[in-house]
Amino acid sequence: MDYTIKDLEKWNELVEEMADAMGLSYYRQEFELIGYKDMLAYEAYLGMPSRYPHWSFGKAYEKNRTMYRYNLTGLPYEMVINSDPCLAYLMKENTLLLQILTMAHVYGHNDFFKNNRLFTEGTKADYTVEMFKSHADRVRDYINDPSIGYENVEKILDAAHAIKLQTSRVIGEKRLKDEEIRQRMFETNKRKKDEFSILKPYVKEELPDINKIPLEPEEDLLYFISKYGSLEEWERNLIQIVRTETAYFIPQIETKIMNEGWASFWHYNILKELKLPDGLHLEFIKRHNDVIAPGMGYLNPYFVGFKIFEYLDNTYGREKIFEVRKLERDASFLRRYLTEELCEDLNLFQYVKDGSNYVIQEISDETGWTVIRNTLCSNCGMGVVPVIRVVDVSKEDKTLVLEHVYDGRELSMDYAKATLKYVAQLWGHNVKLKTKQYDSEVVLVS
Repeated sequence: MDYTIKDLEKWNELVEEMADAMGLSYYRQEFELIGYKDMLAYEAYLGMPSRYPHWSFGKAYEKNRTMYRYNLTGLPYEMVINSDPCLAYLMKENTLLLQILTMAHVYGHNDFFKNNRLFTEGTKADYTVEMFKSHADRVRDYINDPSIGYENVEKILDAAHAIKLQTSRVIGEKRLKDEEIRQRMFETNKRKKDEFSILKPYVKEELPDINKIPLEPEEDLLYFISKYGSLEEWERNLIQIVRTETAYFIPQIETKIMNEGWASFWHYNILKELKLPDGLHLEFIKRHNDVIAPGMGYLNPYFVGFKIFEYLDNTYGREKIFEVRKLERDASFLRRYLTEELCEDLNLFQYVKDGSNYVIQEISDETGWTVIRNTLCSNCGMGVVPVIRVVDVSKEDKTLVLEHVYDGRELSMDYAKATLKYVAQLWGHNVKLKTKQYDSEVVLVS
């Protein structure tokens, strides 16, 4: 390490002063200097200082360590947590310039966490670290309970992890109680009955059943199972833990392109103004270009997000990019601001698999760019997760009936069948899933 802690403190002060001057608004920032082995561990636990024990985290650690050992992947320059104060990790092995760049990058993320509406409406930054620690302590209590034990806890967590993204996509959703929903449906039914009495015999009366479960299609599978499934209290609590932690990460899933683009935009602009020594400036240009390099066969979120924010800044000014940062998520960000000119500049194209080969399907010309943009919009964030919703529970045998909201993309049958077994395990009764394959109705049964 060719620098001291005091060097980092000095540069951090300069970066923070520049971030303030440029209008960033962020939580109090804390940095922790760690080695690459610790970074591997934090990466496996998604940056959390405390997380409940589960084999999947160990598996992620071993995979990351093996990939890193054989030089098949690098490690993140930094890792930052959406918390207040905002906690970020810097690797000791980084060069001085890389530490300066990543600190500036972190302030961009910090500003995004504090101000983007998905985070302000969907997470409680001041409770983040405490929440994950509380969950970890509760899971360990269940593991240490002789009447429960590790194997039983693991079975529930395995099943809950398998369907954890089958949860609410409405950020910061405030749920009505069933009684409130039934009351609203009762009032609607009463009004319709009055209308039907006038129109009879010309209109057939069809009113919703206010005693039906669910009252209306339910996309939050974890919520529904925890509420209506045949579960013990500790099992219900474990599912709620997985659901709550998933809700914390959904804003990050929904804003990956924006968040990384925003952080890259600010590390670039902050370091441009820092009057770096020549040696550091040359490394800065190289490192920045490495971060925003176009992906070969994949979409680099740093590259696309940076280019769009740069375009908006040059075209509409700083006030506009702060407004966009506050209001949008990736799908709306791309739909509104990925123009034909940007598609061509980014050299975006769409390809499909044809047998063992890949064939270019669309290019960024005057007709193909909208197809590419729309494909990106539907395949970013939670758009890649199929919508599976509860539509009915059989009154005879409590069979849970699920429906795949088909949008032209078919389910992987092997994956669907395996996942259905986990749903049945949590539900405690049979489960049916309605979907489509080759435009024909298909029903999978657990």
